[in-house]
Amino acid sequence: MKFGAVLPTCEIGTDPIALRDWAQAAESLGYSHIVTYDHVLGAEHAGREPAFWGPYTEHDDFHEPFVLFGYLAGVTSTIEFETGIIILPQRQAALVAKQAAEVDLLSGGRFRLGVGSGWNYVEYESLGADWEQRGALLDDQITVIRALWEHDVIDYTSEFHRIDRAGIRPRPQRRIPIWFGGYTPAALRRAARLGDGFTFGDSGPDTVALADRLRELLVDQGRDPADFALEGEANLGIGPDRWTALVDGARDAGFSHFSINCQSTTCEWGGNPAANLQSTAEHIAALESFISSVR
Repeated sequence: MKFGAVLPTCEIGTDPIALRDWAQAAESLGYSHIVTYDHVLGAEHAGREPAFWGPYTEHDDFHEPFVLFGYLAGVTSTIEFETGIIILPQRQAALVAKQAAEVDLLSGGRFRLGVGSGWNYVEYESLGADWEQRGALLDDQITVIRALWEHDVIDYTSEFHRIDRAGIRPRPQRRIPIWFGGYTPAALRRAARLGDGFTFGDSGPDTVALADRLRELLVDQGRDPADFALEGEANLGIGPDRWTALVDGARDAGFSHFSINCQSTTCEWGGNPAANLQSTAEHIAALESFISSVR
């Protein structure tokens, strides 16, 4: 099993040296990959209809994933990078194809593009994206992105895109994996049709049940579940005994990846004890504690 470290984006601060030190520590501790979450904008929650249910507000810091990974690629050598997830339908597909290709090239093929539809409808509106059409758009975006990666020039017309004999350069030198995230039946169906893997934001029996359902959907699509990667996640605040139990359960269920999230905001929102880490050194120590417990 490969272990990942979720960047504590809301808590790591804005010092580039702290970001470097955290990433290099994760790499030296033997972590396989770094996961980062994505929000372009935070929004006030009060007085919304429909009500917001997500954990992040206008007060939370979010480092931009592609820029961040371009920087971290230059200060690391082996650790991989995963967007977990890019909220794809609020971004332009051709631009994401270009940015992802650049990160993959600069990192020497260490990038994995995780995508999903998100929950912040204010963010969609602010970016000029259609909240109601996000699912159908996401499907079409995957087709566009892969076509731009694979061909010098494409001529593509759909309900959402028109690319008139154009392409990106440089193109990636390999097939960049596209993973999906989420929890809804639609997210699982989309991943079974289009994805190379799936990142669950949790672990435990309910997550294993979702993974089993995803495997059934893969078979329905004529795909071999053994070729499809699965990632679980745990919050630091639950403690070493629960980390170990969840990792063992995920391993037994055939998960290939597992990440630890040390960010208090996410932990509390999920009903778990907050990690309450106050410094970069404490975040690094937490990574060391987790990896030494589960390996």
